[in-house]
Amino acid sequence: MLYYLAQYINDYVAGTEWESTFSWLRLFRYISFRSAGAAMTALFLSWWYGPRVIQWLKELKIRHEYQESSEPQTYVDPRKNPEKYGTPTMGGLMIVVVIDITTLIWAQWIKLVILTLFTIVVLCILGFLDDFMKLKYRNTKGVKGLIKLYVQGALTIFAACYLLWNDDTHKLISEVMIPFVKEPVLIGSTGAIVGIIIMTLAVVGTSNAVNLTDGLDGLAIGCMVIVTFVFVALTYVAGNAIFARYLQVPYVPGAGELTVFCAAMIGAGLGFLWFNCHPAMVFMGDTGSLALGGVLGMIAVLIHQPLVLPIAGGIFVIEALSVIIQRGYFKYTKYRYGQGRRVFKMAPIHHHFQQLGWKETQVVTRFYIVCVLFAVMALATLKIR
Repeated sequence: MLYYLAQYINDYVAGTEWESTFSWLRLFRYISFRSAGAAMTALFLSWWYGPRVIQWLKELKIRHEYQESSEPQTYVDPRKNPEKYGTPTMGGLMIVVVIDITTLIWAQWIKLVILTLFTIVVLCILGFLDDFMKLKYRNTKGVKGLIKLYVQGALTIFAACYLLWNDDTHKLISEVMIPFVKEPVLIGSTGAIVGIIIMTLAVVGTSNAVNLTDGLDGLAIGCMVIVTFVFVALTYVAGNAIFARYLQVPYVPGAGELTVFCAAMIGAGLGFLWFNCHPAMVFMGDTGSLALGGVLGMIAVLIHQPLVLPIAGGIFVIEALSVIIQRGYFKYTKYRYGQGRRVFKMAPIHHHFQQLGWKETQVVTRFYIVCVLFAVMALATLKIR
């Protein structure tokens, strides 16, 4: 909005005595300026909006009354952990609303931005329904897993078809890029099929992986902020023809506007972390985790770097794999020996370390450190090609 307003004023006063007076509005042409503005706007909006949302959630009695766990075992009474019992949840609404408002204010409303906003809103609604059903029935079931996968898959297929249909975005799906390689490894119809599969794994996989990571105060949102910093760099490079050519990465016209979106994510994420750090005043719930993870996967696709995401978000991959391994081994041993066995003391893996005696703050801080290492590795792919 501010970009278009500044452009309108500059065009209106062009050639008049007022032109030099309003020349400072040219700053809004620069992605770096608008990204900084988006980050600060999202942060201050979160600080202002957060206490009001938390109070509103308390008044509606939208609170944490169940134990999030991916264990193949029975329900765990959360009242055994009184610090978390009754804490407001669905705080992801605050994050998504702040990101949407900030992006609409600071970014250009191009196709890539609109598709990104559409993704985060759809997945936020899905997460909201999931949280609502958990609260209504006071259990961990929520929306059935298959239904969530269907919705996430349908969203991804729709986005893939849209990108394939447009000539200027066709290559984002039909040409498969992998890290450390300069040229596409697959093109044409074969590339399109593989590209759709990769896109589905990126969006659906990351959405659910972030959801699994959201189990300790500040863990998921802190890791999301770290990973998003990587995508600030990747989107800026992808949208700049000079940098993209120098670093030999795919140039995607308009991708620079996604830098503004990522900056808004960082600001909103830091603002939410202010209230979500230990001891948490609010939880994001599936409302936030499904949306943030899915939109990160969509951004990776839109800059033609979906396979960099598993590197940057390595901590999310580890969390998801721990659940897959735990469930798979439990079911296998139950079938083979009549009694299920476990690889980890508890899954996702952050609970495993808690069971080993680590304090919650230790687990979160150490996971942040590992997440930073993965982020550095992802940034290294820009040069090692």
